[in-house]
Amino acid sequence: MDNLKFLQILDLCYSQFLGSIPASLENLTRITNLSFEGNHFSGKIPNIFNNLRNLISLSLSRNNFSGQIPPSIGNLTNLCGLDFSHNQLEGAIPSPENENGFSSLSFVSLGYNLFKETIPSWLYTLPSLVELDLSHNKFTGHIGEFQFDSLEKIDLSMNELHGSIPTSIFELVKISSLKLFSNNLSGVLETSKFEKLINLNDLDLSNNMLSLTMSVHSNSMLPNIQILDLSHNNISGMFPWNVGKDTLSYMNLSYNSISGFEMLPWSSMQILDLHSNLLQGPFPTPPNSTFFFLVSHNKLSGEISPLICKASSMGVLDLSHNNFGGMLPHCLGNFSKDIFVLNLRRNQFHGIIPQTFLKGNSIRTLDFNGNQLEGLVPRSLIIFRELEVLDLGNNKINDMFPHWLGALPKLQVLVLCSNHFHGHIGFSKSKSPLMSLRIIDLAHNDFEGDLPEMYLRSLKATMNIDEGNMTREYMGDTYYQDSMVVTIKGLEIKFVKILNTFTTVYLSNNKFQGEISECIGNLNALRGLNLSHNYLIGYIPLSFKNLKMFESLDLSSNKLSGKIPQELTSLTFLEVLNLSQNHLIGFIPQGSQFQTFGNDSYYGNPGLCGFPLSKRCKTDEVLEPSQEIEVEFESGFDWKITLIGYGCGLVSGFSLGCLIFLSGKPEWLVWIIDKNIHKMIVRNKMSTHR
Repeated sequence: MDNLKFLQILDLCYSQFLGSIPASLENLTRITNLSFEGNHFSGKIPNIFNNLRNLISLSLSRNNFSGQIPPSIGNLTNLCGLDFSHNQLEGAIPSPENENGFSSLSFVSLGYNLFKETIPSWLYTLPSLVELDLSHNKFTGHIGEFQFDSLEKIDLSMNELHGSIPTSIFELVKISSLKLFSNNLSGVLETSKFEKLINLNDLDLSNNMLSLTMSVHSNSMLPNIQILDLSHNNISGMFPWNVGKDTLSYMNLSYNSISGFEMLPWSSMQILDLHSNLLQGPFPTPPNSTFFFLVSHNKLSGEISPLICKASSMGVLDLSHNNFGGMLPHCLGNFSKDIFVLNLRRNQFHGIIPQTFLKGNSIRTLDFNGNQLEGLVPRSLIIFRELEVLDLGNNKINDMFPHWLGALPKLQVLVLCSNHFHGHIGFSKSKSPLMSLRIIDLAHNDFEGDLPEMYLRSLKATMNIDEGNMTREYMGDTYYQDSMVVTIKGLEIKFVKILNTFTTVYLSNNKFQGEISECIGNLNALRGLNLSHNYLIGYIPLSFKNLKMFESLDLSSNKLSGKIPQELTSLTFLEVLNLSQNHLIGFIPQGSQFQTFGNDSYYGNPGLCGFPLSKRCKTDEVLEPSQEIEVEFESGFDWKITLIGYGCGLVSGFSLGCLIFLSGKPEWLVWIIDKNIHKMIVRNKMSTHR
């Protein structure tokens, strides 16, 4: 650095440097601008600033620095900009060397660090300060009173600050952005306090404990406000603050106790989020400019006004979890070419689903679950080329299985449960239908016939998934994400977000018959399978051992027979198992997750024995695991018999492609095989003890 002693500007931002900062930087006595932003420097910041008194701008942001800011920073009396954000700094923030020390400092950014304790008092006394960012730290205590009105941007969000908002903030006539969200601030905000903040365009006070009271002429305040977020607070009653009628484009009042509005007058509104309040009365028609309109989880009632169809730019319409009723407006399917989420879940709509939709529409999510809709599934859904989620569950739809949905290339979630669907599922005209499907729920209908093997073989999205190399993400976008409800062991579990690795097949409570196809074993990314309450026969497929991601398996209330495959003990993620009310026999496998299942997993199978049931197995023979012997019967079949020993008894496993038991051979042949196997086992055991 000795050769650079006349250097004034050193900008190494985003240059992939790593290691520590060289101490020889202290020799650059004429340096005015120094930036190491966006590198991989680490360790402590060296105390090198005693001689760098000409520094005007200093940025060490977006590195991996740790420890404390060196005290020599206080000597930089000419400093105008200081940016140490996005590091792992902690401890005390150094003060200037004298009272007039940072008099030129206009920009301070220390956000995204590990600073604790209270905000340093000297930060409130900087006469030239324009922008202050201390967000995403752990600062505590009250916010102090600012001594000067030069500030234009304040971000103290994501800290642990408490108390009320200081009076001096409402005197900052130049301020354009005020972000205090996600603290523990409390108190009553009188709208009249905002009278002087005529330049404010971004106000975010969300995730605090603030309440709001209205004063006279408040609607004429904040004439330039564009973004207003008061969500997650204690605001109650009618919300009368109609600020920014011509400018407000984003307003989030969700998670309060607001009961209603006098009007929704905003002509430039794009995102209006009112969900999770106590809104009552009829449907509040949003401004025609609205793109996101969320009023879910309220107490709204009545019919949807046809005026909604004038919002031709609507992208997300979420009216779920209210008391809306009546028939759906016919225009609901074709009023906006931009709509990609239409969520009417858990209301009281009746009648038929609109039959006409715009060709080339962008709908990604269609959720009508939990209403009283009837009739047929609209054939016009075939044009939904972007559809990912279709949820028509818990209605009164009376139709055959809509096999034509198999042509939708992006469909990932299909829920038709608890309706009046009937008949055989049959075959699809598509060669590989529903290839993108990860979640299918057809439970509680009247489907009959064999399990839909063609569809099960086509679920490519549940096969051969390498989760280690897969980016885990939730369905939806940054602001709106899909959700769903699944039933496990009689309990409704809501997934507020749907992870792209979540894969389930629910076909329970129908009239399916026949055997369970071995092809299900190919769905090796499957996490949940429920085939309960049908008329299924035969054996539990040995191929289930391939379902290594299995978390829930319910085959209860069928007519399954045979033994529980010992190989299922290799399913180490299995948390829920229900095999009750079948005709299963033999020893209950032991080991791994099977040690955690109780009686309710097996009751109603008189032929089962062993832990956790009180019924003990008759034989006391215990075999060593994985003994293999070869047997040749007179019939000419070659059998490989694996003898698996464990604490409570003995089980024999067979494999010869399709097992003879599954092929429906005569009972006398089964008896002969059992008898020969028993003799062979005894001979083998005697020979091992010689």
